[in-house]
Amino acid sequence: MAVERINRIKEVLVIQGKSQVWLAESLGKSTTSVTAFCNNKSQPHLKDLKKIAEILDVDIRELLVSTKE
Repeated sequence: MAVERINRIKEVLVIQGKSQVWLAESLGKSTTSVTAFCNNKSQPHLKDLKKIAEILDVDIRELLVSTKE
């Protein structure tokens, strides 16, 4: 069973050349939590998603996968 992709955090990190460890440290979360976010195994709370957008200097919508076909 494939994991549904809900966020683009991992893609944005790759585009910006940043690591999951760097994001975890910047966010004040464990690397395990950030890895789970990046692999869409769990989703960040909205306040954490907003903070991730601020840290990565992107619009929060860039971290989300469009549901439009």
